[in-house]
Amino acid sequence: MKKGTLILKDGHKFDGFIFGAEKSSAGEIVFSTGMVGYPESLTDPSYRGQILTFTYPLIGNYGVPKEEKDEYGLSNMFESDRIHVKGIVLSEYSENHSHWRAKQSLSDWLKKAGIPGITGIDTRELTKIIRTKGCMPAKIVVENAEDIELYDPNLTNLVAEVGVKKPVVYGNGKKTILMLDCGVKNNTIRNFLKRGFKVKRVPWNYDFLKEKFDGLFISNGPGDPTMIMETVNRVKEVIKQGKPIFGICLGNQVLALAAGAKTYKTKFGNRSQNQPCTDTETGRCYMTTQNHNYAVDEKTLPPGWKVWFYNENDKTVEGIKHKTKPFSAVQFHPEAYPGPVDTDFLFDFFATQIK
Repeated sequence: MKKGTLILKDGHKFDGFIFGAEKSSAGEIVFSTGMVGYPESLTDPSYRGQILTFTYPLIGNYGVPKEEKDEYGLSNMFESDRIHVKGIVLSEYSENHSHWRAKQSLSDWLKKAGIPGITGIDTRELTKIIRTKGCMPAKIVVENAEDIELYDPNLTNLVAEVGVKKPVVYGNGKKTILMLDCGVKNNTIRNFLKRGFKVKRVPWNYDFLKEKFDGLFISNGPGDPTMIMETVNRVKEVIKQGKPIFGICLGNQVLALAAGAKTYKTKFGNRSQNQPCTDTETGRCYMTTQNHNYAVDEKTLPPGWKVWFYNENDKTVEGIKHKTKPFSAVQFHPEAYPGPVDTDFLFDFFATQIK
């Protein structure tokens, strides 16, 4: 392995060893407290532009599975068609992978995608720095390679870099969901198809206001939601029409902006499969999967709207809902299951509103 260095904007440096692509890369340094699921995480469009630190010590031990399609033509193993992170940081890369589904190592997969990884890093110390000072620009620099500039992905429209470029239709149900693809994950599409809907997936900047549909879904995605005000303004028009709306992650923030609320960048975000969120209507707490940098400002929610879910760790807004109309969204990911079904009922809730 070649030597490399992880350099943070605040001056901290961590020496380690490069695996995957032997090239330097820059992005925003973040951390995830999830133990497994790295093929899913790395293909999650919400990680676009970020250098992802896995706090679990052994990553790579089960390799990477072969690309397989389900009955809908969606990938069974990955959440999108490519890796979206700018690099990954590990304490200990497991070189000898072993799993019956494995077709290649994590290092080989990253190498093909041109993405570097760095191992031998004290990820506990790194995570403490991020928790204290917040997410910040960083770079992985390969020894004896040309240095590169730091890069802050939050200053660009990351949503424009992910998702489809033209409409795609799935299924043939009687009711149609218009899906705003801001970086949607495959399992979200699958959840709607399993419930018998026709799904029309359109680009984030698609003018859908003249389309015929029964419900609007706003997907997850990367970056600052205020970068896509074009989308927010169209959602405002659907609110006026009164059609059912449901959003996930970035979709929660877009719906809030369309309602008249504001969003803000959190210090270090939430990325894990163990975030406790309480339903304000029932008092029940759910363990949720999350991946977000931005959140809804509760104080700015207009009359008629309420907080649906709270995060029990940091008390951030994890979901909003209109008190009388069929508009709702959650900040976490109900399509990702830390347990058997978890918050899967939210898809049924939206389906009922449509039907």
